[in-house]
Amino acid sequence: QVQLVESGGGSVQAGGSLRLACVVSGRTFRSYTMGWFRQTPGKERELVAAISRSGGTTGDANSVKGRSAISRDNAKDTVYLQMNSLKPEDTAVYYCAVDVRQYPISSYYSTLGTRYDYWGQGTQVTVSS
Repeated sequence: QVQLVESGGGSVQAGGSLRLACVVSGRTFRSYTMGWFRQTPGKERELVAAISRSGGTTGDANSVKGRSAISRDNAKDTVYLQMNSLKPEDTAVYYCAVDVRQYPISSYYSTLGTRYDYWGQGTQVTVSS
């Protein structure tokens, strides 16, 4: 059974920073690509950032480009999302997710939410103006 537990969400004023963390158990963490997604009521879930299983390749959405950084610590089975210069439009529930497919290229990651197999319960991020 794979479990993902997010933490680090909260309320912050615009311009502030948050660091989200997601601990994964039940799988060999280092073997899988990881992603952070977010969702607000009435909107589609969107990818915020993703990281390859090697950790050598990352990508983030245009909406957070230059303000976010995804990283992973395979020794701690944890993936992080650092978000800076937060804006009210960043308010959402943030989810981490695991893609257990064994891609032949270790630097690959998927940007499709449907490719991710296991999800955390989410952590709320609220940014006030």
